[in-house]
Amino acid sequence: MSTSRSRYRQTRPSRITDDQIADLIYKLQQLIPNDHRRKGSSAKVLEETCSYVRSLQREVEDLSQRLSELLQSMDTNSPQAAIIRTLLMSP
Repeated sequence: MSTSRSRYRQTRPSRITDDQIADLIYKLQQLIPNDHRRKGSSAKVLEETCSYVRSLQREVEDLSQRLSELLQSMDTNSPQAAIIRTLLMSP
């Protein structure tokens, strides 16, 4: 029985401390540009981060759309078209 308990303790995920969470929130806040950053609770930082990520997603979609439209107006065999196709296919 003690063997099964020791295995459980080894496989059980470790808990994140409050200090570690605070450090992660601080680091996350540093990644957000100043115009999106507001001081406040951890929940507020997470909300602002989500909002910023959504704005980045919209920007990527817009740029992808613009590149697709540009590609349609070009000679598909041109070197520029190859570059645009590469940009559109990258993850």
